[in-house]
Amino acid sequence: MVFNKRFFGKGKKNGGPGFEEAQHVDALFRILDLDYSFSFCLSDYLPCSEGFDLGGREKIIKEANGIIGKYHDPIIEDRVQPWKDGTKKEEEDLLDVLITLKDDNGNPLPSTYEIKAQITEIMSATVDNPSNAVEWAIAEMINQPKIFEKAAEELDKVVGKERLVQESDLSQLNYITACAREAFRLHPVSPFNIPHVSITDTTVANYFIPKDSHVILSRVGLGRNPKVWDEPHKFKPERHIKNDGSGVTLTEPDLRFISFSMGRRGCARVTMGTSITLMLFARLLQGFTWNVPRNETSIDLKESESDLTLAKPLVLLAKPRLPAYVYDQIMHDN
Repeated sequence: MVFNKRFFGKGKKNGGPGFEEAQHVDALFRILDLDYSFSFCLSDYLPCSEGFDLGGREKIIKEANGIIGKYHDPIIEDRVQPWKDGTKKEEEDLLDVLITLKDDNGNPLPSTYEIKAQITEIMSATVDNPSNAVEWAIAEMINQPKIFEKAAEELDKVVGKERLVQESDLSQLNYITACAREAFRLHPVSPFNIPHVSITDTTVANYFIPKDSHVILSRVGLGRNPKVWDEPHKFKPERHIKNDGSGVTLTEPDLRFISFSMGRRGCARVTMGTSITLMLFARLLQGFTWNVPRNETSIDLKESESDLTLAKPLVLLAKPRLPAYVYDQIMHDN
């Protein structure tokens, strides 16, 4: 989607990602780790201590960014030149789109430096939220087999078993979308939304908020509010299915929960985030039947003490549910 490739490096002989991709993903998650990105930092309150890196966070982030740049930068630099020379004229991925952006006067909009920064931002912003929602959704569905069966039935009806689900199918997968939406509601990726600042005095729900106030929304408080949601702690995808048969979306305009940030400083890539989440989720459900490991009967849904992820890694047994030649399509599409 970004670089027109499945992963960095040559990969393994079996077609899976190799060391390079694992290192790249590990670096992304190190940047996103709440311990380094959102934890208490002395220099935020005492700017004079910034150069000392007393908590060691700066060193960790710099090392992670260095790894990401090692894989991103050569591709970006090699791609920019053909567009400048006029030897490349067809857009193939998101990187090409960024390179070819122009202002009203026809001048290139982002510099190479800005493109590198934007690509890193896109990569990091699309990793944790979708993967967290999908992991929680599958964990909840394992403990409620009827939900799993209903999701599989929808996939078989809309897509069938002779091909892989495509992005063009997503608008017809209402129940699949409802399952993902319910995961966003019940299991947000973080306790709070990114901080915002009020630009003027205002009143919200009879609360006066002075200008320049920092406003932090509780994702948990919204999504599990018993005044808004019936049985708020229960995973019920059906609650999102509308009686009029209209399509289900992952966004929530009424702010009853937060899937992607909203407002003037909201997520600029909601469409991309939706596609990534639903494609990952739908292909995992279509491609495999999932079961708990032997000698286990259910998934422990306890949350981690340090964040809102599963306390224990989700370990399942995957059994292929499609003909072998359908899986071969993935290799040929690479």
